[in-house]
Amino acid sequence: MPKASRPLRLLLIAVIALAAAALLWALLGVLSGAISLWQALRDLPLWAQTGVYTLIAAAVIGMAWLAWRILHPRPRKVAPVAAPTRVQIDQRVTRLNERHADTAALQAELEELDRRARSEEFHVAVFGEISAGKSSLIRALLPDAKAQADVLGGTTRAVAHYRGALGDTALVFADVPGTHEVAGAAREQLARDEALRAHVVLYVCAGDLTRDQDTELRWLRSFGKPLLLALNKADQFHDGERNALERALHERYRDVTDAQLVVSAGGGESFERQLPDGRREQVRRERIPDVAPLHAWLQRLATRGASQLEPAREAAVLTAIGARADALEGAAREREAEAVVTKYTKRAVVGALAAVLPGSDLVIQGVLATALVRELGKLYAVPLRDLDIDGFLSQVRLTVRTSASLVLAIAGNALKAFPGLGTLGGGVLHAIAYGLIFDSLGHAVAGTLRDQRTLDNAAATQSLARLLADTSAERLRRIAAYALQRETDLDN
Repeated sequence: MPKASRPLRLLLIAVIALAAAALLWALLGVLSGAISLWQALRDLPLWAQTGVYTLIAAAVIGMAWLAWRILHPRPRKVAPVAAPTRVQIDQRVTRLNERHADTAALQAELEELDRRARSEEFHVAVFGEISAGKSSLIRALLPDAKAQADVLGGTTRAVAHYRGALGDTALVFADVPGTHEVAGAAREQLARDEALRAHVVLYVCAGDLTRDQDTELRWLRSFGKPLLLALNKADQFHDGERNALERALHERYRDVTDAQLVVSAGGGESFERQLPDGRREQVRRERIPDVAPLHAWLQRLATRGASQLEPAREAAVLTAIGARADALEGAAREREAEAVVTKYTKRAVVGALAAVLPGSDLVIQGVLATALVRELGKLYAVPLRDLDIDGFLSQVRLTVRTSASLVLAIAGNALKAFPGLGTLGGGVLHAIAYGLIFDSLGHAVAGTLRDQRTLDNAAATQSLARLLADTSAERLRRIAAYALQRETDLDN
């Protein structure tokens, strides 16, 4: 080594020596303290020694338990979903019908919910990814069952039902589409819907679960119904691999599922065999199924009866219907908001035919803009004070004045969409400009109330400025048509 590095080596040796000396000194100090403590304890009465030793043992055990909990955290429990009641769902469906929403799918789901409750059949949804062996597992449990296609609203053609019995209980297995297929989003939705309709969900896997499967399993558990996890094709694993998988699934999902089972659905397997004369032949043989643990669990659940499991099943279905009702309500509200904006845009066009300058305070500070904002607030169930509306419209007035020249230019382009419209006079140009202002104002307010559940001045005015600069041809033709129709009506 070069001589230039020798001081560094000596410094490193010195540091190591000092660290070793410090560690040795600390160990001697601990040893000395322990000897002194032992001598002091030896001089105490027996009852005092017993108490001190008990405290020391408790402290050691407590620290060991704390360290173990840190290294082995308890799996997170899944909180149950708060389900709506049947009365609440019926009321929401009624309100949606009054708003002319298409509730056929919701009503079909409710009818199916009632039909299954009346039938008292015990429904089991077999859920899992493709190629997990779901169909083979059903055949192993119910060898004589035949697949039946039950139609629910014309959408369940990918769900096969197998009917059989467990003792005195009528049993229905639902073989749902496998999840995570290529371009299989619709089929996955069918699988999830059927899982919610069942009394029990049997989640089948063929190995360790992926992150997506873990999420699915916890989502299914959130509805509070019995959930069984079955590791299928166990006979295809070596003993060590099988045991490791079984331990991992039990450790990870013992608080998520009611049971973690290892099964084999059997089925055929093919392999090549070499004959004594050197020839090779293909051989196919059947593997013996082993589903006894799963059969016992299903028998135990079926003994409770479908009626005892009905509340959890109903809660799951009603929760899904509630989510669909949310989507329908959102769509209905969007349609109604568009109708409100269109109504006030037309009114603005009518009022603007007498305006001198677009962007003047004649309309913006009048009752028309206030009524538009208030009606949208009522539609989105956002309470608005007059003070809030006045403050917002003050910001709107500034934005419109700043954009007045741009709005006029855009309105001029709208005139070109209708040959001969420009000869009707400057009043039409101003009417189109006012229409653009109110169309932009209405959509800006509606979007802000929808997304933020409050009238955020900054967000709404930013959206307004962006919409005022929108030059889409369809929008310009629509607003110009309002002005043309009104001018034609006045001429007549």
